[in-house]
Amino acid sequence: MTDYLFPFEKLDVWQLAVDLAEFVLGLLEQLPQNKHIRLISQMEAAATSPAQNIAEGKGRQYKKEFIQYLHIAQGSLYEVVTLNEVFRRRKLFREEDAIGVRKRCEQVDRKLNGLINSLRGRKKLQT
Repeated sequence: MTDYLFPFEKLDVWQLAVDLAEFVLGLLEQLPQNKHIRLISQMEAAATSPAQNIAEGKGRQYKKEFIQYLHIAQGSLYEVVTLNEVFRRRKLFREEDAIGVRKRCEQVDRKLNGLINSLRGRKKLQT
């Protein structure tokens, strides 16, 4: 690798999204490839999509476009949460692995919300 960092690589949310994708892909590699091929393919796409959309959005000219891509990333993240639950219920993911996926998704979601609110100039709501 080089010392150069692309602007999106400096974002914590992008780094967390890549970590999520890597974790999920590692779990998927352990599954038998002859069953649930469509679900596995959907999960691969959904798990890698948030980081890709964050990166693509960061490269856009206008803040409004970036925010739109962050919302798209969030939608993909919600797909991961849903598929994770399906995989857990079907016993394709062990309980502890499904919890690991969900916790990573929660981290990414919080960071996405924070970045979206920051870009819009809104203060984070106290919860």
